[in-house]
Amino acid sequence: MAATDRIFKAYDIRGTFPEEIDAPLCRAIGSAFARFVAAGPAGTAPAGTVLVARDMRESGVELAAAFTDGVLDQGLDVVDLGLASTDLVYYAAGALDAPAAMFTASHNPAQYNGIKLCLAGAAPVGEESGLAEIQAMVDGPPAAPAPAPGTRREREVLADYVAHAHSFIDVGALRPLKVIADVANGMGGLVVPAAFAGLPIDLEVMFPELDGTFPNHPADPIQIENLAALRARVVETGADVGLAFDGDADRVFLVDERGEPVSGSLTTTLIAIGVLEKHPGETIIHNLICSKALPEIVREHGGTPVRTRVGHSFIKAVMAETGAAFGGEHSAHYYFRDNYRADSGLIASLIVLERLSRSDEPLSSILAPLQRYAGSGEINTRVADPQGAIDRVAAAYADHPQDRLDGLTVELEDWWFNLRPSNTEPLLRLNLEAATPEACDAHVAEVRSLLTEA
Repeated sequence: MAATDRIFKAYDIRGTFPEEIDAPLCRAIGSAFARFVAAGPAGTAPAGTVLVARDMRESGVELAAAFTDGVLDQGLDVVDLGLASTDLVYYAAGALDAPAAMFTASHNPAQYNGIKLCLAGAAPVGEESGLAEIQAMVDGPPAAPAPAPGTRREREVLADYVAHAHSFIDVGALRPLKVIADVANGMGGLVVPAAFAGLPIDLEVMFPELDGTFPNHPADPIQIENLAALRARVVETGADVGLAFDGDADRVFLVDERGEPVSGSLTTTLIAIGVLEKHPGETIIHNLICSKALPEIVREHGGTPVRTRVGHSFIKAVMAETGAAFGGEHSAHYYFRDNYRADSGLIASLIVLERLSRSDEPLSSILAPLQRYAGSGEINTRVADPQGAIDRVAAAYADHPQDRLDGLTVELEDWWFNLRPSNTEPLLRLNLEAATPEACDAHVAEVRSLLTEA
């Protein structure tokens, strides 16, 4: 078996196949997850059924089958959802009130695979919410099989998920729009055509074949080079918007009609406005590296912004505590209370199309008033001592308001920045925002110079 420390991450399980993650290990993980959910973790009811699904990676067939065997061996039943996007699985975990395992490595290259786990109701399973316990069981002695094995059956939920996604918008308000969706040979090739069928949308899907070798480009739309084909096609066809999905289609990035990428912060702001129009006065969650324009605009539209740490388990926890209607991250994860607080690239896309339909202006014009500051994007710097570097930067700006909610955030007169350590590498991640691009560049250089001081 592969060493579990290498593949159990903060929010999921992920590694190269078969060197780090293989069938025997997945069977052990299935057995451990079955025991975990059968015990009723975190005050939940004991589960007797586990949902299992996978993305288009060829290794997923073998790994999901082994995981299923581990679950069945412990006497729990399995409902096999087959090929699915991650947000479809979260929906199923909520609608069917059952824990779930999604086999995917998301945006990672073809040689990777992994597992995203959740509890009934799509409650997250992360390092602090069960994943460490599951890892300990995997590392421990094998469990004895149940007196009687569980049973396996298949279930199709795509049509139900599409209907659910449509419930977030007024379908009748949509107008004819030209949409290019680059699904990068990922699971968007399954869910996007199904969701757009019957809508007044002229949809063109780029690279729709489900192919876990990613023959056209990596399914990682946060890297701007992977948007090149979509940007060119949007301009070439005169499309109203481009949608770029990652490998398991739980994230979506926008490209406007000029072929320009739209940040996750800006998309979160646009969706938040739409949510607040339908749910006036509600709370909107945003992580601390989103643009400061986001909370400003939320307040202007009558909402209450709440700032959180980066990461889906933190977003979902704060959404549960506050009852927030919506939450967004700069990394293009968009969470909806009425979607069991889970993220969905598909629901986000439909809300954007509704916003476009309600305006006569192109997307770039709709977004222009929302883009009030210049952002650096996330800049990684390798340092020998990340915490020491953070403390040095904090001391350099000791006269300015700062907090340690997640790394270091410093607020200055007309700019701010956040500096966070990587969970897995000796890296610091800098996100900075200022009044102008020139000021942003200058301040980035200023902060980075402090990181490399002797």
